[in-house]
Amino acid sequence: MNSALPARRKPKTPAGISPAAPSATIQALRGASQLAVGAVQSVTRTVEGVHGSVVRLAPPIRRAKTDTEAPQGTRGITGLVYRSVRGVTALVGGALDLALAQLGPRVAAALPPAMKRALAERTDRLVPPAQRAAALAALNGVFGDHLAASGNALAIPMQLRVNGQALPMQRKALAQFWAAQADTPPTGRLLILIHGLCMNDLQWTRRGHNHGAALAARHGFTPLYLHYNTGRSIAQNGAELAALLADLQRAWPVPVTQIVLLGHSMGGLVARSACAQSGARAPWRRKLAALICLGTPHQGAPLERAGSGLTWLLARSPYTAPFAKLGARRSAGIQDLHSGRVLPEGTDPAAAAPWPHGVACFTVAASTSAAPTTGKALKGDGLVPVASALGQHRLPERDLCLPPGHQALFHGLNHFDLLSSRAVSDQLSAWLQDLR
Repeated sequence: MNSALPARRKPKTPAGISPAAPSATIQALRGASQLAVGAVQSVTRTVEGVHGSVVRLAPPIRRAKTDTEAPQGTRGITGLVYRSVRGVTALVGGALDLALAQLGPRVAAALPPAMKRALAERTDRLVPPAQRAAALAALNGVFGDHLAASGNALAIPMQLRVNGQALPMQRKALAQFWAAQADTPPTGRLLILIHGLCMNDLQWTRRGHNHGAALAARHGFTPLYLHYNTGRSIAQNGAELAALLADLQRAWPVPVTQIVLLGHSMGGLVARSACAQSGARAPWRRKLAALICLGTPHQGAPLERAGSGLTWLLARSPYTAPFAKLGARRSAGIQDLHSGRVLPEGTDPAAAAPWPHGVACFTVAASTSAAPTTGKALKGDGLVPVASALGQHRLPERDLCLPPGHQALFHGLNHFDLLSSRAVSDQLSAWLQDLR
């Protein structure tokens, strides 16, 4: 059966990302200015820390109190200069933020509709919506926890979306939304697709293929795409996803009979976290039939472990310790990938939440090797090792390996090819066919 995207009529609201309205553009500028001010202050503190270490002629290596202890500042006139730079930056940033906050609503109210549309069209030509969405998703992946904690307008709120448009969580509004967005009526079989780090919901479509659309055509699922801030901790996103799924079940226009979670990369960890934090008796959990993870680093990702090690090494010397503070600013979501952490803060970072009880669970791994290798270590997908994607671990208490029939390994694919591979789509279809 053809797994290509089925033809759809043009939605009444713009697909993908809504056109850039003047007020939205100003809010984005406001968020960017807040981020820039914070960056200037952070770099100033780093430079001052290095300056202070050089002035005190500290030994090149010493035992740090913590890996990211605050660098000691400078004194006298030099210290005054650094404090002045930070103070002036904060003052200018505050004034700019206040001006932009007041400007947005006024511009939106003053401009006639025709001019708003013209400005939106010009903005979309300069920076296409898909590129804006991809850049914003990447920014949230790296600094998303900071953006959310500071109330920055660039922080992505968690939403379930169709055609890039957020679903309202009220029954009547949701029914009206669906009538405007879809050619087919909503079904009781929901497929929730959860993207990975630094990505967005639109990127499930790759090289003309979308797993959600293919599985909808084959098995009658209604695909819904999660859009979320991947820089927040996996546990935070998991808890919010559990609450969102509970709201969805209450608001869905028809009775929900079956839910399937499909996560790519970090998305699989977020799905596991949602299951672990909701409990088997939650109404939406009782409808959960399957959890499928594509290239998910259940046992951690080597790149994050390398970043963590570099931060530790920088902290060993007072001359480089200020730069360790910058390394530690990588988002909580990225740091959680060190060991595949899915549980909230305060639990053992290496603790593994088991697969949800009573749910059919599946893992898919990829290897860039063109064919199985004999006597050699199997290559991963470029980001996630095969063993990590399959949940394998040398310690029995951390092993998440599923039975052979619930695992699949594909050769000649990288981490992102898992999104566009027809062979992967066929495997997903075979697993979901058995659920019937």
